[in-house]
Amino acid sequence: MRLTLYTDYSLRILMYLGAKQREELTTIQDISGAYGISKNHLMKVSHELGKAGYIDTVRGRGGGIRLALAPEQINIGEVVRRMEDDFYLVECFNPSGGSCPISPACRLKGVLGRALHAYLQVLGEYTLQDLLWNKDDLRAILQEGGSGVIPQTADAPHPGYE
Repeated sequence: MRLTLYTDYSLRILMYLGAKQREELTTIQDISGAYGISKNHLMKVSHELGKAGYIDTVRGRGGGIRLALAPEQINIGEVVRRMEDDFYLVECFNPSGGSCPISPACRLKGVLGRALHAYLQVLGEYTLQDLLWNKDDLRAILQEGGSGVIPQTADAPHPGYE
């Protein structure tokens, strides 16, 4: 399973905002600089995150974006389901059925369907808060503009993560 860049950027925006103080406004320009991602792409993604109720947008001078919900209220599985266009792992997952000649006798669709279900189930076990256990480290890296310099404490294992 591979997530689209749209979903990847959605999760990155949420993590960036989650690493900040909840009431603190951030600009798309700040996020773009931290990740080295096109501002235009992030504008589209942040618009959708706002429509979904994950972030608040404040227009005008001194405006920006911030989380609309507490990090523990943002389920990663729900974000992925909302942001992905489709989950057509193979052609026969498409509602039109595709044109695979072995579809009537093939068990692959069922196996892949179970794998997709398991994938989404695991993502659904985590919230944004779970991804922010090293919030200070994330904040330090993001303030450096995504330099990739990871503070020493980032290597510390977190319970429940393998």
